[in-house]
Formats: sequence, C-alpha cells, structure tokens
Amino acid sequence: MKQKLVVIGNGMAGMRTVDELLQCAPEKYHITVFGAEPHGNYNRIMLTPVLFGAKSVSDIMIHDFDWYRRNRITLHCGAAKAVVAVDRAKRLVIARDGTTAEYDRLLIATGSLPLMLDIPGRDLAGVMGFRDIADVETMIETAKTKQHAVILGGGLLGLEAANGLSHRGMEVTVVNRAGHLLNRQLDQQAASFLQRQLENKGISFRLGATIAEIIGRDQHIQKVRLSDNSLLPADMLVMATGIQPNIALAQTMGLTCERGIVVNDVLQTSDPHIYAVGECVQHRGEVFGLVAPVYEQAKVCARHLAGESNVAYQALLAATMLKVTGIDLFSVGDFDGDAECQQQVLIDHALGIYRKIVLKNDVIVGMILYGDTSDSAWYLNLIKNRTNIAAFRDSLIFNQPALAA
Repeated sequence: MKQKLVVIGNGMAGMRTVDELLQCAPEKYHITVFGAEPHGNYNRIMLTPVLFGAKSVSDIMIHDFDWYRRNRITLHCGAAKAVVAVDRAKRLVIARDGTTAEYDRLLIATGSLPLMLDIPGRDLAGVMGFRDIADVETMIETAKTKQHAVILGGGLLGLEAANGLSHRGMEVTVVNRAGHLLNRQLDQQAASFLQRQLENKGISFRLGATIAEIIGRDQHIQKVRLSDNSLLPADMLVMATGIQPNIALAQTMGLTCERGIVVNDVLQTSDPHIYAVGECVQHRGEVFGLVAPVYEQAKVCARHLAGESNVAYQALLAATMLKVTGIDLFSVGDFDGDAECQQQVLIDHALGIYRKIVLKNDVIVGMILYGDTSDSAWYLNLIKNRTNIAAFRDSLIFNQPALAA
C-alpha cells in the first residue's frame, strides 16, 4: 500500500525532491503538494530575464498544472491553500481555508523570505522585495508609468533588479552600505569594472550609504532620505538586502530551529517523519541561497525517502555567476587569501577583463573572472579537485592549456 507524502512548498527545492523521487521510487507515495503562490513550479532564478523582458512567465515554468495531473500529484495552490498548522501527533497538515491532508512523511520546503529592513516608512505602497512572480509583475507595471526606482543592496539580486528596471526605462539608483558592489563576491578592482559597465547602462550608485527614512505622500513612497541626509526621488524601492530562511511554520510545530530548520545528513528534521530541503534549512551550521547545493539536498532527500540508507548530504563548493545581461562574471572560493597565499592578477582595461587567481601550495583556493568567463568550468574543476597546477603555473592565468584540456 502506498504511503502518503505531503510537501509544504511548491518551489524549486520541494519539487526537485519530488522529481527525484518519481525517478527512483515512482510507486512508493501518494503525493500532495501545498503552495502559497497560484502557479505551478517555476524557475525562480529566471525571474530576472522576465523582468528584463527576455522571457515570459510561461517560459520559466518547470512544471505546469498538467504535469501534476499526469503524475497523479494533488496540488493545492494559492494564498488560501498556504499551510498554517501541522498537527504532528495526528500527522495532519492544515491550510488557511481548512483544507487538510494526512501524511506518513512530510517534506518542508518553505524557502526563504526577503529581508525587509525596519526603516521608517517601509509599509508605504511601492516598497517591495524581489522574490516571486507577483513582485516582478508589480515592477513591470510600475515601470510603465513611473520614473524613479531605488534599489537598496548592491548584491546579485539588487543589481539584477536595477538592470531590469533600467532596461524598462526607469531611472535607477542603487544604494549600497558597502564601499563596493558585490562585496561578498568581488574585490575592489573587479567591482570597479562592474560599476563602470553598469554606469554605462545608465544606472547610478550611492556607495557607503544606506536609507535612513522612506518618505511618502498619500500612503505611497515618494522619496528616500539617505544616511548622509541627501534625498532621492523614488516611485519604487526594492529591498534586495538578503534573504532569511522561512522557518515560522517549523517553529510553531516545535521542530528544532536555529537560523534555519536544523536537518541531519539525510535532511531529516528533529522529527524523523519530517524532512526539510532548500533555503529554509540549516545543515551542519550552514544555510543556503544557491541552487546547486539545494538540488543536491533534493537528490539525497529523495533517495532516503525512497528507502536508501547509504546516502548523505555534503555541502558543495558554490560559485557565483552574475545573470545581469551582457556581463560575464565568475567568483569562487577565497579570493582574498592570507599571508601564505600567492596571487596572479591580469588586468586589461581596453577589453574590460580582470582575472585574479589565489594560490596556496600550487593549488587554487579562490578566483575572480570578469569580462571573460569562458574557462570558468575548467578552473572550477581545478579548485574542486584540488589539482596541483605547478606544471602549468606560468600560463595558468591566461587560459586552459592544451596539456590540461
């Protein structure tokens, strides 16, 4: 007899787990999925091209409604179907509108929430995050009739929002607390290349500053006051200051939570009948915001749900690729290094190319590529495999040598 698997969260992590499970144990479970958005499962990473205008919402669907029907998966989706409680004693999931589902195994994949900073005026209309289809649709509609957009945060998401809104004709200013862009992924030199390229696209920057106050009229944002007391006009403010694991439901259920829902090496929570994957989890002290480790979690979790015992999740080395159209950027590992490290640096201002490789004992420990990332996969393999590069050290920074191809 089939067991009942209920999935809370219809996003990339939960549905990748279901995908993997359908591959390795297609007949083991009756599957029911609850999702708070009124869509099938879509590729959240591709929201940027939708904002930019290069793709439509239908283009980024991973699983449309027909896929759930074909695979005999019960899907409850939309705000009324958001799960508000779980009775662990009865193994019962309860949605906002009273819909219930019993489970033998439960998978929590509630993802993350945008970090909305507690700035005076943040409840005004026009202040938003950049997290889902609804956000993107609001941004596209606003860009049709409004002029000024302010982005708070010079990280990956903030720059993607800035580029998309600029492409749609808005005057965009990025406000960033750090002194340079992508300060977690780039050094000062690479960031200056990036800033110059974005300024050439018409985007303005206020670095080393933050927003002290959001000022409105008739309940709608009108301008922002920066920490240096200057004012910027703003018809829209997008907060792109990071994400936080969405653990509220897990906390009310009494599961062990720290920064995220604490899981073991097979993605089980403190309740062995309940699993969790994705940006809501914390594994060995680490939380996650990139797709590669989340998909690896999904694979391990699915195999354990299928009955395999000899599986274990290990965190992967994550690399950063920027999805801003027309900009090639790759960053991985420790690109600053310590006193025992050596650096190889190549700068070509004419071509807009910057390369920096950090070495320790003839092994690459981190690097940045800007302007030309064609060899990024080769470099990433060298780092993951801890390859000794002594034999081609002199040519390492230029490109992939024939002997290593």
